[in-house]
Amino acid sequence: MTTDVAGEAHPLGPLVNPGRVGGLTDVFRRRYLLKLLVRKELRVRYQGSAIGLMWSYFRPLVRFLMYYFVIGLILPKDLEHRGLHIFAGMIVVSFFTTALSAGTKSVVANRALVRKINLPREMFPVASLMVSAYHMVPMYVIAFVGLLFAGWQPDAFAVWAGLLALAIVWVWGLGIALLLSALNVYFRDVSNLVDVIQTVVTWTVPMIYPFSRIRVPLTGWVEQVYLASPLCTAVLLNDR
Repeated sequence: MTTDVAGEAHPLGPLVNPGRVGGLTDVFRRRYLLKLLVRKELRVRYQGSAIGLMWSYFRPLVRFLMYYFVIGLILPKDLEHRGLHIFAGMIVVSFFTTALSAGTKSVVANRALVRKINLPREMFPVASLMVSAYHMVPMYVIAFVGLLFAGWQPDAFAVWAGLLALAIVWVWGLGIALLLSALNVYFRDVSNLVDVIQTVVTWTVPMIYPFSRIRVPLTGWVEQVYLASPLCTAVLLNDR
């Protein structure tokens, strides 16, 4: 005798394909696995280091001192606290470039996990982005202390401008990292191209130079194209 169960509901819910792809929704639904990936990347990065995570504070501190004293004091004083302005722009650019580079290589770097475990492939670029965000926190702490010593007084507009800058870089960086990480699986030259782009990006946003310096030569549609870059907008917002 056979039993027809076609019309009966399964007690554990509808059966689904185990390989079903849910995109970023699946990534944030599996927050525990995402947290493990972030911890793994941090542990691998500082493995064997004597001071470990303290490097995430030491490196940006050296950069800040270099920009403040070398660039801020030697270059012409046409912009007050030039070193702080450069460092504020560097926070955004550094977050974007490191997230882009690590995110592009993330799927290939974790190919052992990709082959053995059924995980959303988007989880690897997202984890790389979160690691980059973790390293951005010390840079903001150092910049905030430097701004207080320079006499800056925080206001609501500046805080919201900074948060909007972070949101722009986060979405922009994640979108490009997802695309390039997929391309890098088939074309390994993509990761090398990203390394070149990192150098170019620094000079295509108003970080080393103030926007007021280039606003005159950039006229008409050229200025509109320049300002259309989300990264340029984020740097200008973070410079508030």
